[in-house]
Amino acid sequence: MSSLAATKVDSGANVDLVEELRLRAWARSHYEPADRRSRRLHPIVLDEMQRKDQEQITPSHPR
Repeated sequence: MSSLAATKVDSGANVDLVEELRLRAWARSHYEPADRRSRRLHPIVLDEMQRKDQEQITPSHPR
């Protein structure tokens, strides 16, 4: 399967691109700080929330 068609997360679950985008969008709109988020969330949701954590620490600079 193409890397564009699916993402393999640490749990070993394969998710198609549409589902991954849906999960990532959900994670951004339901963001919780690390100390308040459940570790039982889907691994892609946790990954996206961790990415948002990093963005808050080191925001990207416009060119």
